[in-house]
Amino acid sequence: MSLYIGREASKLWKRICAETTTEINLLLENWKYILGGLICQYIHGLAARSVHYFHHPGPILQDSGFLLLPELGQERAYVSETVFTFVFLSFVLWTFHPFIFKSKKIYTVLIWVRVLAFLVACQFLRIITFYSTILPGPNYHCREGSRLATLPRPDNLLEVFVIIPRGVLYGCGDLIFSSHMIFSLVFVRTYQKYGSRRFIKQCAWLIAVVQSLLIIASRKHYTVDVIVAWYTVNLVVFFVDHKLPELPDRSLGGLVLPLSKDGRMKEEGTKLVNGNSGDPVDRRSRSQANGKVNEESDNVHVDVLDGA
Repeated sequence: MSLYIGREASKLWKRICAETTTEINLLLENWKYILGGLICQYIHGLAARSVHYFHHPGPILQDSGFLLLPELGQERAYVSETVFTFVFLSFVLWTFHPFIFKSKKIYTVLIWVRVLAFLVACQFLRIITFYSTILPGPNYHCREGSRLATLPRPDNLLEVFVIIPRGVLYGCGDLIFSSHMIFSLVFVRTYQKYGSRRFIKQCAWLIAVVQSLLIIASRKHYTVDVIVAWYTVNLVVFFVDHKLPELPDRSLGGLVLPLSKDGRMKEEGTKLVNGNSGDPVDRRSRSQANGKVNEESDNVHVDVLDGA
C-alpha cells in the first residue's frame, strides 16, 4: 500500500514539475499581457475609490428590483459576498487544475491572459459609465447620515493612490455597472467555453442569477447596474473573444507561441510542441495523432500504387 502511494506521489510530483516548466515558458512569452492586465486592475480600483470623493448621499432612487425583492438587511449583507467569494475562488482553483490532474484542456497562463483581456475591456467601460453620472448609492453606508457616504479631502497625494481593502468594501458612487457581476460573468463564460463538466456549467449560470438577485436584495446596487452588467459583459466577451487567437487544444498536444522576427517559432515553443514538457497525457495524444497521420499516408501510397 505504501509503495503504491509513493509511486502515485512520485507521478504527481513529476506532473507538477513538468507543468510548471511549461507554464514558466508561457509566462516568459506573455508576461507583458499579464502585467498590463494587473496594472489595469489597479487603475480600475483607483477610479472606483476616486469617484467616492465626489459621491453625495441622497434619497434612494425608485427601483423595481427593490419593490419586488425583500430587503435582506445590513446584518445579512455578507450573503452576496460569500457567493461571490465562492465563485472567485472556485474559478481560480480551476485555472490551476492542470498542475494536478491528468485531463488537461487549458494552459493556466493563456487562460488568464484571456480573462484579463475581458476584465480590462469591461472595466474600462464601467469607469466611463460611473464617472458620467454619479448616482446616490443605495447601500447602507452610502445613505444620508452615514459618515462613510463621502470621503473627506485627502491630506496628501499618496492617500489617493493607496487602495485599502476597507475602501473596496465600503465604496460609493461606482454603481453602473456592477463590478461583482463583471468578474462572475467573465468567469462563468470562460468556464462555459473551456470547462468540461456540463453540470458545473449549468450550476455556474444558476449561481450567477442567484448572485444578481442577492446583490439587489442586499441593496448594494440598483437593478439597472445588474441588468447593464449582464448584457454589456456578454457582448464584450463575445466580441473580444473573436479578436483574440484561439487557445491551443491540449488534447492534440498542440501549442502555438508567438513567432520570432525571422518567422520561425521560438525555441521554447518548439520544445513544448515536440513534447518535452513531460506530460504523459499530451505525449500519448501526440502519438495517437501521429499514428493516424502515418496510417492515412500509407493508405494514400497504396491507392497510388493500385492506380499505377
